[in-house]
Amino acid sequence: MLQDSRQRSHLGSAIYLAELVYHNAVRSVRKSHSNALIAILMNMLQTIIFVLAFYFMFMILGLRGVAIRGDFLLYIMTGVFLYMTHTKTLGAVVGSEGPASPMMQHAPMNTAIAIASAMLGTLYIQVLSLFAILFIYDVAFNPFVLREILDPMACLGMVILSWFSGAAIGMVFLAIKPWFPTFVSIASTIYQRANMIASGKMFVANTLPPTMLLMFDWNPLFHTIDQSRGFAFVNYNPRNSDWEYALYLSLALIMIGLMGEFYTRKHASASWSARR
Repeated sequence: MLQDSRQRSHLGSAIYLAELVYHNAVRSVRKSHSNALIAILMNMLQTIIFVLAFYFMFMILGLRGVAIRGDFLLYIMTGVFLYMTHTKTLGAVVGSEGPASPMMQHAPMNTAIAIASAMLGTLYIQVLSLFAILFIYDVAFNPFVLREILDPMACLGMVILSWFSGAAIGMVFLAIKPWFPTFVSIASTIYQRANMIASGKMFVANTLPPTMLLMFDWNPLFHTIDQSRGFAFVNYNPRNSDWEYALYLSLALIMIGLMGEFYTRKHASASWSARR
């Protein structure tokens, strides 16, 4: 196996690593389609379908009155955008190349690059889709929607935190995936499907009684969605959520995932691929 053994400075090594992450992120973006633009449009279409599905569901079931006073589609989008970012990132991290992947046979490649590429590729697609959909909605349907957002940068921060928490949970799943591949596949799917309800994007957290709140406040996505609505709407002050909980839990989970991944990488075996 050929390997570039040239000595590099710390800055040169950082640039070289960033270049590897960039190229692998482009590769991860183009997994769904060879054309990156088509891949982004497909993600935008999926997000739009989710938003419209929840819009018509709220209208048909007569649940529009439970939403926060303000732009109704913005209320739906604050839930759908964060949910999509969280679940897509989790799926991308769990599906990234592990230590026994053939890609790891190439000298510059390692699992850290694969994980970072999957995370950044997903973040790129989700943020670009978010801005494109908001721009189209602002231009074509509601020219004042962007002005109605109380704190846009804080809302974007909740999107980033949802992405980070999805990556942290995905890291834990990825660390145990080579040992229990079937369990991880089932557990990650159940978690993503359960978040359709457990994320809290369909209701306002302030309206939940304490008994029901216990069913949702373990979920970091529940906290980021509720906090994003507090930053988006001037007349909503979230009392039953805390973005710091999501941050500290994500930091703890990503450290556990990194330690587990390090241990797994040290015991990697090419025969693991036969167990899937």
